Amino acid sequence: MRTSPASEDPAVSDLADRLRLLPPSCGPVRLVGVDGHAGSGKTTFAERLARALGDAPVLHLDDIATHEELFAWTDRLLGQVVEPLRRGGTACYAPYDWRERTFGPRVALPPEPVIVVEGVGAGRRALRPYLARLVWMELPDEEAWARGRARDGEEQREFWAGWVRAERRHFAEDPSRSFADLLVRGGRTGYEVLAGPAVTPLSRPYLTQGDDPSAMC
Repeated sequence: MRTSPASEDPAVSDLADRLRLLPPSCGPVRLVGVDGHAGSGKTTFAERLARALGDAPVLHLDDIATHEELFAWTDRLLGQVVEPLRRGGTACYAPYDWRERTFGPRVALPPEPVIVVEGVGAGRRALRPYLARLVWMELPDEEAWARGRARDGEEQREFWAGWVRAERRHFAEDPSRSFADLLVRGGRTGYEVLAGPAVTPLSRPYLTQGDDPSAMC
């Protein structure tokens, strides 16, 4: 039986319960994309969602991207991860080591009922057909980037300058937020999960608890 820690965010727990009920989107798997600007809190949210899902696997797109291919990794993701899962098999990919600038040993990713895919570009058009839900972390770009710079420190200043240019270009060419099923906002005591731009007013399925109790609509 799945148990939830006492400290689990009720909004995240509720979302996890809803995701389990979705039909599979990639073979037997429900792929859930968590996208947003760098520094917006995607990794933390994805890990909490994965725990609420009973320790579901999390695929970090930082493991798929490289210094030379910050966003040009679509073929690698589709070939090494999506296509094997679509056939019901185990995916196998080599995570990129950002310090050594090379790919490490290959890692297996079994076709679990739910797999969370987090990272900038998780909602790109090539991946959306395989997603059961697309989540967007609702934090403005400049605020997110400032958080990211503060997290990574002065030694990463040059990398961040190049990253911001690349991210702006990516979202200009391949936007994600407008296709998001859900918007997630972090609060003082938890998350708020709201219906995203892709959900029509007549079918708004989500409004879950964040800092304050809220009714479901």
